Amino acid sequence: MHFLVDEDLPRSTVAALRQAGYAADDVRDVGLRGRPDRDIYAYARSHGLVIVSADKDFSNGLHYPLGDHAGIVVLRIPDELPSRALNQEPLRALAVLHPEDFAGALVIVEPGRVRIRRASARA
Repeated sequence: MHFLVDEDLPRSTVAALRQAGYAADDVRDVGLRGRPDRDIYAYARSHGLVIVSADKDFSNGLHYPLGDHAGIVVLRIPDELPSRALNQEPLRALAVLHPEDFAGALVIVEPGRVRIRRASARA
C-alpha cells in the first residue's frame, strides 16, 4: 500500500507514515503542487495510490466514485491540533485497518473514530 498525501496536510505527515514503515509521497514532491483535486485523483488512480487528505471534497462519491480507486482517506481533524497530534490519527487508523479495507473505499478518520464507506455490491 502506497499513500499520496495532499498538500493540505503538513509535510510531516509523509515523514510520520514513512517512519511507521509505509510508502508515502507528498503531492508537492511529484509535481502536483496547487493542482486541482481531479488531477491529484487521476495521478493517484493511475499509480494505484491511496489518497490522504483533509479536503472534504474527496468524500464526494459523484466526483470520486467508490470502487474506482485504490482508496481515499479523509482526515477530519480539528485545525487547532498540532501537527504531531494530527499525524497520530492516520497512524492509529492504520493500526486497526487492513490493506484490503482501503481498496475502492472512502476511509474517514476522526479523533478516536474510523468510518469506512464502500461501494454497494451489485447483483
